[in-house]
Amino acid sequence: MTSKASGETVDLPGFFSDLVRCETRLYNALNDRLRERHEIVTSQFEALRYLRDHPGARVADLAAEFAIGIGATSKTVDRLEKQGWAVRRPNPSDRRSSLLALTDDGLQLVDAAEETFTERLAELTAEACKASSMTAAAQALSALRSDLEREQIGTPTG
Repeated sequence: MTSKASGETVDLPGFFSDLVRCETRLYNALNDRLRERHEIVTSQFEALRYLRDHPGARVADLAAEFAIGIGATSKTVDRLEKQGWAVRRPNPSDRRSSLLALTDDGLQLVDAAEETFTERLAELTAEACKASSMTAAAQALSALRSDLEREQIGTPTG
């Protein structure tokens, strides 16, 4: 099946395959570097970064951001707490949920890991992606993500 966008024919199954395989390989390579330098994995880094950038977030907010279930997200937060990188605090406006915050150790870790993450991602993408094509790809993926999120497509149910 192909799509004709802007008069060009695009192999959609091929596009999907390339997109998913690139994401998987980038994720794994970043995971390896983060583990080597900071003893964390990519999912932990992303959760820590989200908590740093969204003070007072709830488990449900993390789940929505990463399109994963509440149970899996709660387990991720449990692991962050066990390591001393995050804490749950009572939510004054809703006793059924907690507000999440980074500890000082968590903040130091995510800041250091972000440098490693950004450096490695730049290394991995530099050769294949010129600035103009990277900008176009980033804009297209951002628009696609916005459409999917607005329509709640691919959102887990549990």
